[in-house]
Amino acid sequence: MKKILVTGAAGFIGSHLAEHCVELGYKVKAFVRYNSKNDWGWLEHSKYKNEIEVISGDIRDYDSVFSAMKGCDAVFHLAALIGIPYSYISPLAYIKTNLEGTYNVLQSAKELKLENILITSTSETYGTAQYVPIDEKHPMVGQSPYSASKIATDQLTISYYHSFGLPVKIVRPFNVYGPRQSGRAIIPTIIIQILDGLKKIKLGNMTPTRDFTFVKDTAKGFIEILKSDELFGEITNIGMKEEISIGDLAKRIAKLMNGEIELLSDEERIRPKGSEVERLLCDNTKLIQNTGWKPQYDLERGLIETIKWFKNNLNIYKTGIYNV
Repeated sequence: MKKILVTGAAGFIGSHLAEHCVELGYKVKAFVRYNSKNDWGWLEHSKYKNEIEVISGDIRDYDSVFSAMKGCDAVFHLAALIGIPYSYISPLAYIKTNLEGTYNVLQSAKELKLENILITSTSETYGTAQYVPIDEKHPMVGQSPYSASKIATDQLTISYYHSFGLPVKIVRPFNVYGPRQSGRAIIPTIIIQILDGLKKIKLGNMTPTRDFTFVKDTAKGFIEILKSDELFGEITNIGMKEEISIGDLAKRIAKLMNGEIELLSDEERIRPKGSEVERLLCDNTKLIQNTGWKPQYDLERGLIETIKWFKNNLNIYKTGIYNV
């Protein structure tokens, strides 16, 4: 039984991944951000809570990261600032958390001689598609401070592979959705407004297209990349090779929820000119050829499960508020 550390384990993808690791028989350590309430985020009410060793700390603090990684064979590094709108307000926060946090993981793994280090990237690093589908050789373009910080972390990761022979793998998910996602993400934003009884749904730009993957399939992708001996020093996409515009997505969700809606473009939600990523469509050939990954959820099935979860957990979210 391998012992795996999951950083960012209290978050959306991290909590699903930590639980999936438990289901597969791994010993799991969860690194969560310290808070005075000792709250473990989405792991707080997990059915696997008693089977996960939770460690509180700060990804920006080398000592706490090093201590958490002791005794581990592998690490899934997901801890990061991910909200694009807030990166326009505080780019430095993204540099400190994303770049320095990744350095702490890489250097600790180097000192502790971990066998497998998976660093989480994002499809935002590609910027607007220059060709489709987007494979891992596509140029990287930082169209937001967030994406720039993730490009930097990816390059730092690759440098540790070439300079020190560190057994790293970069996981590059396209747009992930599902239960527990932040209310500011596009799919929860639409669902929550409809559940609130609103007929006029506020969104940002509605023409960009995205490639959406259900969170459970994404977690399985992480595991399959972990198990592969072919992907060290490599970047690997996780996506469905399907795209849908934000406007069409909103209409599809409304149809599933039996709602009649009107879409409004809210100025507050629109990215600065030149920063919007207009098109993302994943080429998942590398993942499929080098692993046993097969997605179990198409978009409709994933949306139905997500809508059901938000209906049952709407009280967790503060509706009617748009936060960056």
